[in-house]
Amino acid sequence: MIAPLDVIKIRLQLQIHSLSEPTSYRGLNGPVYKGTLGTLKQILRDEGVTGLWKGNIPAELLYLTYGSVQFSAYTSISQLLETLPAPYTLPSSANSFISGAGAGAAATTVTYPLDLLRTRFAAQGKDRVYTSILASIRSIAQHEGPTGFFRGLGAGVSQIVPYMGLFFASYESLKPVMADSPLPLPLGSSDAVAGVVASVLSKTAVYPLDTTRKRLQVQGPNRARYVHRNIPTYTGILMTLQHIWKHEGRRGMYRGLTVSLLKAAPASAVTMWTYERAMGIMVALEKNGME
Repeated sequence: MIAPLDVIKIRLQLQIHSLSEPTSYRGLNGPVYKGTLGTLKQILRDEGVTGLWKGNIPAELLYLTYGSVQFSAYTSISQLLETLPAPYTLPSSANSFISGAGAGAAATTVTYPLDLLRTRFAAQGKDRVYTSILASIRSIAQHEGPTGFFRGLGAGVSQIVPYMGLFFASYESLKPVMADSPLPLPLGSSDAVAGVVASVLSKTAVYPLDTTRKRLQVQGPNRARYVHRNIPTYTGILMTLQHIWKHEGRRGMYRGLTVSLLKAAPASAVTMWTYERAMGIMVALEKNGME
């Protein structure tokens, strides 16, 4: 179910107009989406079921690679910070924030070309800009050069550093609270609940930067060929944020937030539950090996 949610979110984030505006507004020549369910219905009506799975292959590669790099980096940075001598010892919350931020920056940079491809395929309407992944790679390399694969990376890192820092700091703080919660949580689910809450808080805090990243990712020679044909030209993070705020207001900054949370919250719950169990198994195996 992740792929359809990705497509819906991206379509909403790239939209600069709403249903309250006339169809001729800003040279509109494309669909006008409203809400998660409305967008789902319109994509099904206009493009069929396959429209909801555009960009799924680079997205799957992105998730697999991102998770591996993220948790490897988080564990390595966290262990490194814990070995600092006494005068430089950090509080656990600071340790979690720095480790999470560093892990997010590393994973985002390594996997960014896949993220860009996922966005561009999801932004395609019935008129295909790219016919295949190989064709998209050749086109970007030919017309935009190596830097074309990293359009919006600054916004991506600017978003992921505070996001992952806030996520892991919130998660580590919430985990003991949830474990001792009087709420009737199923056995072993406190990690998952802490992951959901941490994800919602951190995702909401940095969401405008996520929207900025998406707008920058579709810049280039094919900008006017995507499903939204009136995407403005943006040249940087601050310029994009200012333009969205000036012309679209707060709603423009947070378009697609609901569907983003629907995707991120359960994914974070499963990820953190799995991470904690995997770490527990590895620690137990390490102890058994030392005995």
